Amino acid sequence: MSVHGTGTPRSATAVPPAIEPPAPDQTDRSDPPDGAAPDALTIVPARHYARWVAAAAAVVVIAQLLHGLATNPVWEWHVFRAYFLSETILQAVWVTLQLTLYATVLGFLLGTVLAFMRLSRNPVLQTVAWTYIWIFRAIPVIVQLVFWFNLSALYERLGVGIPFGPVFWSVDSNSLIGTIGAAVIGLTLHQAAYAAEVVRGGVVAVDHGQLEAAAALGIPRLRQIRRIVLPQAMRAILPTAGNEIIGLLKGTSVVYVMSIGELFYQVQVVYGRNGRVIPLLLVATAWYVVLTSLLSIGQYYVERHFARGADRTPPPTPIQRARHFARTLRARAAERDRPVTVLKQSGAGR
Repeated sequence: MSVHGTGTPRSATAVPPAIEPPAPDQTDRSDPPDGAAPDALTIVPARHYARWVAAAAAVVVIAQLLHGLATNPVWEWHVFRAYFLSETILQAVWVTLQLTLYATVLGFLLGTVLAFMRLSRNPVLQTVAWTYIWIFRAIPVIVQLVFWFNLSALYERLGVGIPFGPVFWSVDSNSLIGTIGAAVIGLTLHQAAYAAEVVRGGVVAVDHGQLEAAAALGIPRLRQIRRIVLPQAMRAILPTAGNEIIGLLKGTSVVYVMSIGELFYQVQVVYGRNGRVIPLLLVATAWYVVLTSLLSIGQYYVERHFARGADRTPPPTPIQRARHFARTLRARAAERDRPVTVLKQSGAGR
């Protein structure tokens, strides 16, 4: 018995049409030519001729500079060695460091206050801070130093009293503000204008939601700034602040107009007496390089400290790398000195 019908039997299944793979690109250079094995292909590395020419030119220039430093008698290296660690130069370096320290600390303290004044909603505070920054960034630092040095010509006496009223106590300007004091005031006020913008930029970089969350938790405003805003803003502040401090260190050389015995002034005094201009200028250059290098090292570790929240696995420091290298060398030396133990076979005694 058979059943006839026009429908498709149940045992029959529809086979989808075969999908042919796309034809390979004939311009693909990775495909070997017909009849050639992949191992027989020649691999030609990329040759960067321009890089090697530039590197060779740089090496030649550096070699010429070093050769000139070693052989040119004008450098007078014996004079450099005689004055580099002399008592006069060391005292001048100490004065330079003092000026840098005082101006940095006071300048950034005042700059922080000015930064938050600019961020304040009070229009009077905003205007005062903006005007201060505008004026002190517009006037060259050497002009400010000369002005503060001659402050006694403008105000012979400085006193404390009622505004627009009687003065209860006064003192002579020259006795209150000496030469070093005038230099510190000038450098501090000049640095505060730049530090204010550095701090303001770091604070603005902090997400505003951090302050909103802190305000929702009832944290006081001052504690929000001290414990939440500033630690996060330091990551943005430190690189620029480090540049400002290094620039301030070199900028202390302008106080020579006030006859302060800092590094550059003392070098000028010495080569004005003995006529050895080039080696004495080299002494000042070497000391500035040493001091800026120390500041750069300190900046590196301070930035690393404040980056702990953002970078949980910071790269090793140069000291850590040196210690790791020393441990590796000791471990390799111990492996070479370790006696070789010959293992007996299990069936040797039978």
